[in-house]
Amino acid sequence: MERHAISTTPHPADLASVAKTFKALSDPTRARLILLLSERERRVTELVEALQAPQSTVSRHLAVLRSAELVATRRAGVMVHYRLASSHVGDLVYEAFAHAEHERLGLLESEAHS
Repeated sequence: MERHAISTTPHPADLASVAKTFKALSDPTRARLILLLSERERRVTELVEALQAPQSTVSRHLAVLRSAELVATRRAGVMVHYRLASSHVGDLVYEAFAHAEHERLGLLESEAHS
């Protein structure tokens, strides 16, 4: 992932956006949804099956992610397909899971990149 320089004194709107993003991602089910959607676009029924959760639960979590503008939809007839609104979202969650795994495995940062 190529990064561009960002200010250490971010714009207030950017701070609010970051807080909104982390709040939306603060639930394990929503983090898993983002991981699943980072692979490809999916229908609710696919997400329900992957999570082994009731459709009402999955739909509620998707609504939170949509409200935070992390997930977008595409309608095809009566079917609604969900996808990440931006690849940045998938990258963020991937890095969070990589960090968690490295902590769990006791890897130091210098060892994690070797």
